[in-house]
Amino acid sequence: MQKILFQVFVIVSLCFALWFALSKVDWVSLFKLDQVADTTEKAMGTIFWDLYSKSALEITSEAAIRPLDSIVTKICISNGIDKRQITLHLIKSDEINAFALPNRHLVINTGLIATSDHEAELCGVIGHEIAHMELNHVMKKLIKEVGLSALISMTTGGGAEQIKEIARMLSSSAYDRNLEKEADIKAVEYLKNANINPAFFADFLYRLGESEPTNSQYFSWISTHPDSKERAAYIIASIGQQNTNFSPVLSTDAWDQLKGFATN
Repeated sequence: MQKILFQVFVIVSLCFALWFALSKVDWVSLFKLDQVADTTEKAMGTIFWDLYSKSALEITSEAAIRPLDSIVTKICISNGIDKRQITLHLIKSDEINAFALPNRHLVINTGLIATSDHEAELCGVIGHEIAHMELNHVMKKLIKEVGLSALISMTTGGGAEQIKEIARMLSSSAYDRNLEKEADIKAVEYLKNANINPAFFADFLYRLGESEPTNSQYFSWISTHPDSKERAAYIIASIGQQNTNFSPVLSTDAWDQLKGFATN
């Protein structure tokens, strides 16, 4: 009996040692998966945006884009993010939504702007989506849900229907709970660095969470991000002590103009 137990112990120990050794190997670098993923992400970004834009009404007016671009620029400069790599799209839609596509396509619906009572609320959502980009959540989600080999296959001309389904998934479903919280906390950091009050982001989540049951068909962003009141609570908790010397990104006229584009 003791001999059997000893053998079992040895086998378990060997398995653990092998697992530990393999866990220390940088498989991404070894097989150059980071380069493959980067190339795939660029191709997927083009494919997904081309597909999505065919059924969307994009607003390209400089007067409408300029205020949004100012917000993105402020967050990026304040946090050492290369804003030139982000492609901003404004979509005419009552759906309260914003999302990131591969290769840093940031899509914002006018419904989100129209529902924001304060520019800092909109800044919070934008910061959250930029965080998804910076933390590589978009590709992490795709690789987890679809698989890298399948994504590579799509970029070489296959799976039109699957591409449509994945594009729909990115625009209408949430990341897992841990990634959402990570993006929320990172967004708070971005806002604080940009002297934008992150408490408005928490207020926005709480308010939409309260309103969602009666208007669920329009609340895509909040309805696909679970536990909005819980999120608001941990966002407030993460703010901690901060400088109260906040400053608006946009002038009153610029904010009113942006709201006008969103509501007309």
